[in-house]
Amino acid sequence: MSHVQWEWDLSLYAGSAAYYVQGRVAYTQEIVDCLVAELALDGSGRLLDVGCGPGSLTLLLAPWFEQATGLDADAEMLAEGERQAGLAGITNVDWIAARAEDLPPDLGPFRVATLAQSFHWMDRARVAALIHRALATDGFLVHLHATTHEGVDTDGPTLYPRPPRREIDGLVKRVLGPRRRAGQGTLPPTPTSATERGTVEGTIYEAAGFIDPTRIEVPGQMVVRSADEIVASVFSLSSAAPHLFGDGREVFEAALRDLLAEASPEGQFSEQMRETAIDVWRRIGP
Repeated sequence: MSHVQWEWDLSLYAGSAAYYVQGRVAYTQEIVDCLVAELALDGSGRLLDVGCGPGSLTLLLAPWFEQATGLDADAEMLAEGERQAGLAGITNVDWIAARAEDLPPDLGPFRVATLAQSFHWMDRARVAALIHRALATDGFLVHLHATTHEGVDTDGPTLYPRPPRREIDGLVKRVLGPRRRAGQGTLPPTPTSATERGTVEGTIYEAAGFIDPTRIEVPGQMVVRSADEIVASVFSLSSAAPHLFGDGREVFEAALRDLLAEASPEGQFSEQMRETAIDVWRRIGP
């Protein structure tokens, strides 16, 4: 069965920026340490974080560069990133409102470009080529494969109950429908596995002029999360962005909080986060 082609629009994450910061588990210091070692970061050069959102990765890496640039199409995300930078006392980040497909040609050169949880929304071949052009001749492209809004199933003992993710997904589908919402449209099913997607992306990067990928895997941690953080994790998703619920958002949130209270009267949850895979690609060519 054919599906109508989904088209990106500005409402994709409308209203999600503040929830994104609260509801996504922060990248670990181990991830930063691995990148510092692998890329020999020493405070020099420039960083470009493509699809930066509220600066979740940008702000962790910025201290290791002379200058950093966060690029995202969502103005609310960028405003939240700038606010978080102010709270952290980080002053070497510029924020640019633009789609990755419109990456300005005169923005580089950059020592490192990063992509984290955003590449799948983009015209990947075009964006890979634009990033290649923006990097210095000895630059690197870093792709983080991470899931930070929710954890994975585990049979081991936990300090607190696990979030009732299956029931939460069912609640979202009952309110918004069975097809995954995305901006003003819905996404068709994506049956390809993570391995298949990685193979496709690798082919795209090679075609753009990147070589010699290095894979780094960082184990996930067991984290404790509050009910507020679980609620925020739901609203941080494009498929459950606040605007999608319209006037029924408060009713949905009340039902969501009832689910969480039933699962954990204490309002605390344990969640095993997934490992993070990091692919580091070297740039070649003019």
